[in-house]
Amino acid sequence: MADFENASPRREPEGLGARDVRLNAAAPRMEDARAALLRYFGYADFRAGQRFVVDALLQGRDALGVMPTGAGKSICYQVPGIVLPGLALVISPLVSLMGDQVRSLIDAGVRGSFLNSTLSPAQQRTVMKRAVEGTYKIMYVAPERLSDPAFRAFVAQVHIPLIAVDEAHCVSQWGQDFRPSYLEIRDFIESLDRRPPVVALTATATERVRIDIANLLGLRDPATIVTGFDRPNLKFGVERLEPKLKRRRIAEFIADRRRESGIIYCSTRKDVDMLAEWLACQGISAVRYHAGMTADARMQSQRRFIDDDVPVMVATNAFGMGIDKSNVRYVLHYNMPKSIEAYYQEAGRAGRDGEPSECLLLWSDGDIATCRYFIEEGGAAEGLSEEEAQRVKSVQRRMLDGMVGYCRTTDCLRAYILHYFGEDASSVQTPEGAFADGCGNCSNCLGDFDTIDVTETAKACVSCVREVQGAFGKSMIADILRGSKAQRVIEAGLDGLSCYNAVSDSATQVKEVIELLAAQDILSISDGTYPTVGLGVRAAAVDQDGFSFSLKKIRRNRPAARPFDAAASAGASAFGASGVGDSDLFERLRALRKRLADAQGIPPYVVFSDKALRDMCARMPRTADEFLEVNGVGEKKLERYGETFLSEIAAFLSER
Repeated sequence: MADFENASPRREPEGLGARDVRLNAAAPRMEDARAALLRYFGYADFRAGQRFVVDALLQGRDALGVMPTGAGKSICYQVPGIVLPGLALVISPLVSLMGDQVRSLIDAGVRGSFLNSTLSPAQQRTVMKRAVEGTYKIMYVAPERLSDPAFRAFVAQVHIPLIAVDEAHCVSQWGQDFRPSYLEIRDFIESLDRRPPVVALTATATERVRIDIANLLGLRDPATIVTGFDRPNLKFGVERLEPKLKRRRIAEFIADRRRESGIIYCSTRKDVDMLAEWLACQGISAVRYHAGMTADARMQSQRRFIDDDVPVMVATNAFGMGIDKSNVRYVLHYNMPKSIEAYYQEAGRAGRDGEPSECLLLWSDGDIATCRYFIEEGGAAEGLSEEEAQRVKSVQRRMLDGMVGYCRTTDCLRAYILHYFGEDASSVQTPEGAFADGCGNCSNCLGDFDTIDVTETAKACVSCVREVQGAFGKSMIADILRGSKAQRVIEAGLDGLSCYNAVSDSATQVKEVIELLAAQDILSISDGTYPTVGLGVRAAAVDQDGFSFSLKKIRRNRPAARPFDAAASAGASAFGASGVGDSDLFERLRALRKRLADAQGIPPYVVFSDKALRDMCARMPRTADEFLEVNGVGEKKLERYGETFLSEIAAFLSER
């Protein structure tokens, strides 16, 4: 009931009236969209990707946008929804987050609503009645709602100027979050008497997934933009640790960041429960979230974390999609995810406000085995044929290979991610200039490990695969290369191969080399119960002059963690030019934000983001006009919070 009350229009003005954005007599244009952006969200202009999508929608075109988390995807449909006449529909996969998204809209002065199972039938009827009366501009719904006859009858009574499909990668079997309910979206769109423009948005989509999104949603000649996958404010790190050492590493990491919000992802519910309890014993305040908890318990944990009452969330991947909390300063992975797509999405929940944040992945060989178990035994999505289910598993196996390669690579981690998504890292700019020898801000570029040159082993692996013509798996390749006297090797006559006994590496290391070669498309590993190793599309690379190959070597005495270089990551000091004094003010403003948020029953980031608070620290505004210049402050925010924050800043200045 609380979500419904917060989403109701009683907190809104009677109507926007004179304060509404004035539209041209003709169809809304970009100047109208910019006016809405400034008034409601406090930004003078769109980012390039946002501008592209908004312009397409205002022209009546379908659009497909792939933008990293924190790039402002929601603006792409919220602003057109404000300026276009009628009720914009947003199809979102997570019911639990709709209330927060609507509260953020309402706090900005936009009439938003949601329609989902958290509302009683009577409340749902009330929301639909108000929507028909024109009370709302934007409505969030889950894809399962689209087939409901009552909802379809309601939709027939309202003008829908656009439909936004959030987390659009969920429609594709080639994506990491495939949801069969998304396959019903196209039928709903095509059932409408008047088909509106449709925009599909996601943070994670390879070219293959983008093609699927366009086809399965029935997009018509969509204006498509991929803004790039680089998140320069994020520092990526990978550490290989045995399970018994992971907890201590996490406690050490959090101890240096006790005032900051962070998420710790675990692959199993058991690990979530055990880690949360262990952190509590270490005096670290944390809540937990997984599908084995009751809905009320999950909601309570989520609310305490989002409201900044508890700094740490320990969760499975059931938590996070659609989370708008902008001040998550770090994301830790206790286990390795099943794909780069999943990792990029989960890690990307750090630093949504653009402020410096960290992403640390801890992994072990046991994590790989767990991921493979989930793929083979976890079952495919319901409603799929056996052939479709096997295709999904095949895709998941290849995704896992890419994830293993990320953990093992000695190259730049940011470059690896960009290459995976089809982006040329050399075109990305870093604070120091061109992305030539790496980003300079990931654990690999910072040299937080030692390397082993395994070039000759890599060449031997490829030679062996060529000689046996892809007939065997990793274990047999390792046995051949190491000169094993095992019965299966001798009886098959494999001891007569030219590559027999070619290396002195351990079997484990040979297998690591094979997996990393597969991740780089030099070798390939087949699907099925007994996968075999074949040549990859880049197999010829080992024959080229200058080819080299290396593995990470565990550094037994890991040095103290390097301090996060905010200037290198964000290009400027986190608190502006004034230094420590501004940091003190930031803490005062953060406390004020928390008090105001608690009084209204909304998350603190809805009041202002950390980025906005830090901009206040840098600008030290003294007047309403100066306050409007702060990043993320619009007229509604000024009206609601300006006097209070200006008074706090004035008090701080008077005490210096």
